[in-house]
Amino acid sequence: MGRMFFFIAEAFRALRRSASPSLAAIVTVVMTTLLLGVFIPVIKASSTTTENVQSQLALYVYMYPDATKKQALGAQKEIDKIRHVQRTELVTPEQGLARLKENIGKSEIGEGITQLKGKNPLPYAVVVHPDNANSLPAIQSSITPKAKNGKAKPISPAIEEVNSGQKTANAIRTVTNAVKVMLTVIAVLLLIVSLLLIANTIRLSIYARRREVEVMRLVGATNWFIRWPFVIEGLIVGLTGAAIAVGMLLVGKLTIIDPLAENFALIEDFHTVGFLPLIIVLLGASIIVSMLGSGIVLRRFLRV
Repeated sequence: MGRMFFFIAEAFRALRRSASPSLAAIVTVVMTTLLLGVFIPVIKASSTTTENVQSQLALYVYMYPDATKKQALGAQKEIDKIRHVQRTELVTPEQGLARLKENIGKSEIGEGITQLKGKNPLPYAVVVHPDNANSLPAIQSSITPKAKNGKAKPISPAIEEVNSGQKTANAIRTVTNAVKVMLTVIAVLLLIVSLLLIANTIRLSIYARRREVEVMRLVGATNWFIRWPFVIEGLIVGLTGAAIAVGMLLVGKLTIIDPLAENFALIEDFHTVGFLPLIIVLLGASIIVSMLGSGIVLRRFLRV
């Protein structure tokens, strides 16, 4: 136990000797940890949002305005026979109007109905829910297969148009992937910079204490007796930077994320990542980066 206290004291003494490089390394670790602390919840929240959008995707099959309910039910039966169709829902013009009022607002819809002299222009529609969001293109192709002349022909003469929300899902997926790639590149670059700065801090410490190291070698000190102070020095740099970053993340969570979570669904998805597991991951990453930074230099300069 006394030897471990000696190693820790030596590590702090070395940090005081090389204060500027140590401070630069700590600041870099803080920035890297902050980025990872934001990166992990953002990726988790965006993935959750994409999954929610995918689960809500459906095909909207609209009938001709003059199609009767019997014709719409016939089209629905044909659609039910298609592979990968989980269930279908017939929406009457009255139900469609009620949904529009709910989504857009009664006043706006009321003005439009007034201009149409009270006539409901909405046709019958069939909402098609797939067993998997990736099956939507295949289902749509089955509803409007291509005829011999190459033109799409619906499986029922009552069907006028098929509308899909796949474009929205693809747009969300594209943006999510772009954010993931950008943040991953930045995180990797900062991790590399952190490794190099911690390694440089240890290198300067070794250079400042090179005579002490030579004396320890001459008196028969083991390899690990020489290396432990430098390893602890790197760990102190990493843990200090991680602790500062975790404190900043906690303040941001309490002052920004939590108050806004009730009003914004995307921010609410941040809570899918528990703060305690996130702290554990960040501290673990800091320890790994610090050990790697120390190990790179120790392996190169302390071959005894």
